[in-house]
Amino acid sequence: MSTGNFIPDRLERMRKVMAGHVERGDLPGLVWAVSRGSETHIEAVGTLALNGSAPMQRDSIFRIASLTKPVTAVAAMILVEESRLRLDDPVDKWLPELADRKVLKAIDGPLTETVPASRPITLRDLLTLRFGLGAIMVYPFRYPLQHAMQEAGIAPSADLFRGSPDDYMKRIGSLPLAHQPGEGWLYHTGLDVAGVLVARAAGQPLSAFMQERIFGPLGMKDTGFHCPVEKVDRLATAYSRDFQTGKLGVYDEARGGSFAKPATFEAGGGGLVSTAEDYLAFQKMLLGKGRLGGERILSRASVELMTTDQLTDEEKASGRMFFNGNSGWGLGMSVALKRDNLWQVPGRFGWDGGYGTSGYADPENDLAGILLSQRLMDSPQAPAHYTDFWTSAYQAMS
Repeated sequence: MSTGNFIPDRLERMRKVMAGHVERGDLPGLVWAVSRGSETHIEAVGTLALNGSAPMQRDSIFRIASLTKPVTAVAAMILVEESRLRLDDPVDKWLPELADRKVLKAIDGPLTETVPASRPITLRDLLTLRFGLGAIMVYPFRYPLQHAMQEAGIAPSADLFRGSPDDYMKRIGSLPLAHQPGEGWLYHTGLDVAGVLVARAAGQPLSAFMQERIFGPLGMKDTGFHCPVEKVDRLATAYSRDFQTGKLGVYDEARGGSFAKPATFEAGGGGLVSTAEDYLAFQKMLLGKGRLGGERILSRASVELMTTDQLTDEEKASGRMFFNGNSGWGLGMSVALKRDNLWQVPGRFGWDGGYGTSGYADPENDLAGILLSQRLMDSPQAPAHYTDFWTSAYQAMS
């Protein structure tokens, strides 16, 4: 039932546009949701797998990849508010592997040519992705540090790290930094490290802390670092597209796949599974300045800090393919800075996930939206179904 926040015939247009991607064979299925004020619409089309054995449902479960990042940032800020962590204190107490860092003299130089780090690494460095390690967007790999990260199994990719958190940190600590702490921006790795920091500071696994402090209070009953056996029938099969043939091939099965068993490494940068309804609750908590219903997860001040751009113009320029000249990065998420498209409203925050997910919230329009698909992204360029989803969401507002 419409309450006036969306235009019904334009919502129908949205449904037809999104269903068209499935009908054309772009991907097996989709679930999407838009929420504005008290009005929420969740839709599902297509199937969980290419064989069409089971239809997509509103509560289908997806690997949300980098939509995990804002959740990890919220977990970290909970500990900041309790003074168990501080944004600008060295993390050495909890992450001794990061103490006494060496920094490459040149990002493309040999690993042996280093200088001492100018200062310790902080939580702020991790959440803003400025601590010194991450995705160096030069392909094919040419730099020694790129090859070293790949050989250590910690290069950012769709394949999540499968060892223990201690092993992950040992490997991170074995490498020099690409730049001085706080003086550059490299995607992804800082949020995986932040997840380890939260777990160590909280004295419990990251999954347990998130369940106790975020998922439980917000009613996010299907969100976690794996899909339990009793829910695996709702987990979508993940696919990647062959660049030469354009055909979809299985990347990760639902039953028996890598997300169907508990994770040894609970990746704060990209390891969660969730549903549209669950993630909407998380987004609406952020739109509510840290509160949803009677539950307060964070203070207004923390949410406002998280959703404020923290980067210099130079740092945004170094991540041009991520920021497109119209956005920046807060704590764990992107923040829109310039309106150059229907959906690019200054202050809008959120992120995209490489397994086929997109989730943003827009305080100006009190709008939250989540798109869940199971086709891996081919590049940092948003695929057509992302663009069509956000175009459709904004044209449907009353």
